[in-house]
Amino acid sequence: MDRMQSPEPSRRNRRVVVVGGGVAGSLIAKNLQFVADVTLIDPKEYFEIPWASLRSMVEPSFGDRSVINHGDYLTNGRVITSRAIKITDTEVLTSEGRFIAYDYLIIATGHDDPAPLTKTDKLGEYEAELQKIKSAQSILIIGGGPVGVELAGEIAADFPEKKITLVHRGSRLLEFIGPKASDKTLNWLRSKGVEVKLDQSVDLKSITSSSDGTRTYTTSERESISADCHFLCTGKPVASEWLKHTILKDNLDQEGMLIVDQHMRVKGRDNMFAIGDITNVREIKQGYLAQKHALVAAKNLKLLMEGGTESKMAVYEPRSAKTIVSLGRRDAVAQFSYTTIIGLVPGLIKSRDLFVGKTRKLMGLKPDIEYS
Repeated sequence: MDRMQSPEPSRRNRRVVVVGGGVAGSLIAKNLQFVADVTLIDPKEYFEIPWASLRSMVEPSFGDRSVINHGDYLTNGRVITSRAIKITDTEVLTSEGRFIAYDYLIIATGHDDPAPLTKTDKLGEYEAELQKIKSAQSILIIGGGPVGVELAGEIAADFPEKKITLVHRGSRLLEFIGPKASDKTLNWLRSKGVEVKLDQSVDLKSITSSSDGTRTYTTSERESISADCHFLCTGKPVASEWLKHTILKDNLDQEGMLIVDQHMRVKGRDNMFAIGDITNVREIKQGYLAQKHALVAAKNLKLLMEGGTESKMAVYEPRSAKTIVSLGRRDAVAQFSYTTIIGLVPGLIKSRDLFVGKTRKLMGLKPDIEYS
């Protein structure tokens, strides 16, 4: 076992350990790196702007901007490329047997979604996905949430000649937002030639293959769907299984999410925060909301490290369902508190650049990459 020793921290240089380098963990590490001794623990060397990943599947070069090495923005902290497997009141243990001491701990592990180790490998994965799409004449997408809908939109926009079938177990698409947005999205997909089957699921164990490589999938309604390949776009479990054997086992709710207070602290733990999808905050799980968690937690951590009182801590207020779902490169469906719109107007807000430039600026980077 290797214990990483840091000098005894000064009041303004507390040891802060962030577990998880997704959109929330990376942002809080970046924001604290010049006021604390920051260590980021993540099993991969980069973070990916999650709402840009589907565009990268049809345009792998897009990923060069949306996949960002931790070292690019974390210039005054350290990155440990490993998985956290246990925590105590003072240390985090990694899968390599390293103990990392902390004064403040932030858990931002999000959902359990295995990813390649390096940015190069991730971009290679995008390239492989593109070749999979190009070589197929027919494609099955399983899942009608935002991932499945946006992937269907990206493929339909860039490869209109492909036969696309989307199967969703729910009674409508995008069930986390209102029925008007669902209906508008369904009509848009069908106008692009996408066949949508609702109230059905697909048993991936029952796939059969013909001599020409075409696969036959069977739905829960005993319908047969022929496709050359499929993409599984259903939800991922919360990445909290490792916490069930730690001092935070009693801080998890029935869904495996960490219970936090209004300041984004783990309930009952003065020096532990949780942000992003792993929290039990009652709102839809979206990347931009995870970023807001990070900003509130960073503000509160700075206050505590400066000796401020808890009465002055910032409060996070859960947001209502306001969202924009991209539909290819030009269109989108947007639900606001007062209306739902679809087409070019919301597309101008999100679909062209998918907020990649804005997110890079938030991380202290240039919106575009300059190649020498």
